[in-house]
Amino acid sequence: MKKISFPIFLTIAITTIVLFSFFSNEKSVYQSIMENFKQDYAIYSIPKPTSDINFAGERVPLENPDIWERYDKELLKNIYWQSNTLLLLKRSSKYFPIIEPILKKNNIPDDFKYLALIESGLEHVVSPAGATGFWQIMKATGKEYGLEINNEVDERYHLEKSTQVACDFLNQSKKKFGNWTMAAASYNVGRTGLQKQINRQSMTGYYNLLLNNETSRYVFRILALKEICQNPKKYGFKIEEQDYYQHAPTFEVFVDTTVNDWASFAAQYNINYKVLKIHNPWLRDKFLNNKSSKRYRIKIPEDGFYLSYEIPSLQNDSI
Repeated sequence: MKKISFPIFLTIAITTIVLFSFFSNEKSVYQSIMENFKQDYAIYSIPKPTSDINFAGERVPLENPDIWERYDKELLKNIYWQSNTLLLLKRSSKYFPIIEPILKKNNIPDDFKYLALIESGLEHVVSPAGATGFWQIMKATGKEYGLEINNEVDERYHLEKSTQVACDFLNQSKKKFGNWTMAAASYNVGRTGLQKQINRQSMTGYYNLLLNNETSRYVFRILALKEICQNPKKYGFKIEEQDYYQHAPTFEVFVDTTVNDWASFAAQYNINYKVLKIHNPWLRDKFLNNKSSKRYRIKIPEDGFYLSYEIPSLQNDSI
């Protein structure tokens, strides 16, 4: 067996001591971090409410263990999905002031603004099934309720008009099913689908019916966001007035002719194409034929809300 020289042996010994010391120290640091983590971080359960909660003035039977568990589930999901819920809180102050008076005018309870919140997150999203806009309206439903939907204009993206369609649908559902909770459920599963389950189960009432997973969660998702939006600090959301998003003040101009280029149209009002589309997302193309001379209301933000900046033109350096 070959002998190891003393210098090599010394090097190995020193290296072993250093590594042992390093990993021992690392372990000590890790233990310290974990101890502090356990002391400073906690995940809390949500106490069961001691007073009644309601949706649109209709009592939620939380004394039923199944109903409490379903409500608790949605509260926990939204409270601990902090980034998403914080964004919903910020957007709510931007769009709720537009939605609320339309609900009121149509005698729809104010709680239904939270339906739009769970449907789309107050963003102009499109579902895999084709439901579109804040209120997630299908193309056929939109046309049935009088919205213009084509390649150039899609009023499902028009907040005021789509909110009116939602109100019309909900009022008809309330008339059919007799209460607002069932009207909300029908918005998700459809009036035909809800009636089918009533007939199949020989039972009425949202809290008594066995529904598909999405619809069985639907009202509880609304209730959870209603609770958090009304009491954000209670659930740890530290958000101040200046943190909420703002809606730009606008004025309207009327268009009843062909518009060859919306970008050029926007420039007349000292805004760009992007800003025009932000405030009129229902304009779906770069132009408007308008052969029927229909009169459209176009929203233009007031001067000063958007800071404009110049983009320097690109120039090729000569070689």
